[in-house]
Amino acid sequence: MPLQLKLTAITLDCADPEALAAFYRQATGYELHPRSDGDFAGLTREDGLFIGFQRVDEYRPPQWPGQTAAQQLHLDFAVDDLDEAEAGLLELGAAKPKDQPGGDRWRVLVDPAGHPFCLTRSRPVPQGAPDRSDTPV
Repeated sequence: MPLQLKLTAITLDCADPEALAAFYRQATGYELHPRSDGDFAGLTREDGLFIGFQRVDEYRPPQWPGQTAAQQLHLDFAVDDLDEAEAGLLELGAAKPKDQPGGDRWRVLVDPAGHPFCLTRSRPVPQGAPDRSDTPV
């Protein structure tokens, strides 16, 4: 029988946890954890998923699409309107790399700490038949 794991938290390394938490709070609307501070800050989604941001001395941001400092992971966010979401995130401090492998299907942006993340189109997925055609790899 396979293990039944439930994802409860994702933690990103960064130089400034409070600043990165503020960026993602504005982008997602998730609630700031009350014990957030300069060493570790976090956001909580209504269903309990926690996104943490931990201070790392001499932090080196990922390089995307290059691999001089590997990206290690990235987050995907579903949105109704790619153009609108992109514009709003750029206003919050995200950057848009020149390399955009998703064409019209998804957008790659980089948060203020250098982590790449993707915007994908929201759409219903039939139960039991996951459709990953718009999901970046």
